[in-house]
Amino acid sequence: MSGEEGAERAGPGRPMLEEHVAARIKLEREVRGWSTVKLAEEMAAAGHPINQSAIWRIESGKPRRRVNLDEALGFCKVFDITMQDLTGPPGELATPRIRELAREYVQMTREYRQLRAAIDRNQMHLHEIDMELNAYGDKGPEQRGQVDELLRLEERALQRSLHPSRAHLRNQGQPPTGE
Repeated sequence: MSGEEGAERAGPGRPMLEEHVAARIKLEREVRGWSTVKLAEEMAAAGHPINQSAIWRIESGKPRRRVNLDEALGFCKVFDITMQDLTGPPGELATPRIRELAREYVQMTREYRQLRAAIDRNQMHLHEIDMELNAYGDKGPEQRGQVDELLRLEERALQRSLHPSRAHLRNQGQPPTGE
């Protein structure tokens, strides 16, 4: 490639794919509310160092700075997007607000699944405890009475510890009223 062809590729005749990359980098950075300095820090932390001024030249320079393959991989890693997403047209639906909502939706869905799994584990453990308590209670009426009484006492103790006014009274060494 001649020097003239290289100058054209870096300037106005730049391939559309490179324009998409520059636009996507700016879009992804803005959606996160990051400055070019913050993006440079994130890139360095991901093992793809690039300075803040290079990011500005990629996004806004005249002519824009080209992105090399290592940097492109770093942007994909930092933004958690595919190379196809990085090089594809940002599109009208990819406004900062829509991208923010999509990211929030995915994150909240992930959190929901984690909580759901924790609830399922908790429920399984409760079932195991219930089975063991029932097995003890099935040994006879005295054991059943013990289990029932222990459960009542534990529930009352928990209620007292959760009630703020009672905690205040306990801290003063006074017995709770009504008991």
